[in-house]
Amino acid sequence: MNQTIRLVIPYAPAPAPALAQAKGEQVTQRRIGEKGIRLGVLDNSKGNADHLLKMIVEGVRAQVPVASVAFTRKPHVAFPAPAETLDKLAQDADLVISAMAD
Repeated sequence: MNQTIRLVIPYAPAPAPALAQAKGEQVTQRRIGEKGIRLGVLDNSKGNADHLLKMIVEGVRAQVPVASVAFTRKPHVAFPAPAETLDKLAQDADLVISAMAD
């Protein structure tokens, strides 16, 4: 008995990146300086998030110059990062990455 199995591979192209802009504000794009970007990393405290984030940082380092990496970790997975943590990341980083894992 012959059976046909049809595989459907959903594909949707990624949308073009858009610059975030508040009403009435001028949008400026950041350029990577000679020393590289200051990368911020926010670990959400889930299991294996630290491993995933380290792999992402290494991937970024392979693509662009990185001047520094500021790692920080939320105190608890179920609660938002404290305002002080977010303020520190905003001060110390040009770009912040975060990830979830298990």
